[in-house]
Amino acid sequence: MRAHLDRDLKNLKKEILLMGGMVEDVTSKAIRAFRERNIELAEEVMAGDDVIDNKELEVEDKVLKMLALHTPVANDLRYVISILKVNNDLERIGDLALHIADRAKYLAQHPPIALPARFDEMADLVLTSVRRSLQALVDQDAEMAFDIIITDDKIDSLHWETYRELLRRMTEGDEDIDLAFHTISMVRHLERIGDHAGNIAEDVYFMVEGEVIRHKVECGEREDN
Repeated sequence: MRAHLDRDLKNLKKEILLMGGMVEDVTSKAIRAFRERNIELAEEVMAGDDVIDNKELEVEDKVLKMLALHTPVANDLRYVISILKVNNDLERIGDLALHIADRAKYLAQHPPIALPARFDEMADLVLTSVRRSLQALVDQDAEMAFDIIITDDKIDSLHWETYRELLRRMTEGDEDIDLAFHTISMVRHLERIGDHAGNIAEDVYFMVEGEVIRHKVECGEREDN
């Protein structure tokens, strides 16, 4: 019986990492499509949304069957529940990448506007957070997960900085309002991807340590050992 559970846990990990790789790929492509004003790449991202949605349902089905067949407990139950939550966050990242690609396609068909000064820094930090959250999942690395959670504050700060810059340009008449609005929307989607990467990191931390860290981080209660 234990051997069957171990086999199914291994297969579940394989499936969630496969989905993670797919989501990381579309996120990277969506940001590239925006930066490079690449309509074909944006359309490629948009066309692949069903694949990620189907993979999410497949992983969810495996989790529910595992809970029904094996009734895991203790560490195994914590692992399975965490995977279910990670699965949902990955699907949401895929959706947000689709929205970024949609904005990228629209903006590529209009005259370019200057990107906010710190947009590239924000985009790179978001991509790094997605990659590292998946690496933390692979390695079961609680310390890496904690670092990603802390990084979300930096992403939030960069988001508001880019938002204020674009808003200032709009109010001062320096940018086309419609194009600036679409860019603001894209930056917001990017910030939300960072939030979901942080959620994955929180789930990894719980998976490894058995501790919900979200509220402790918010209250500044965690102490390094």
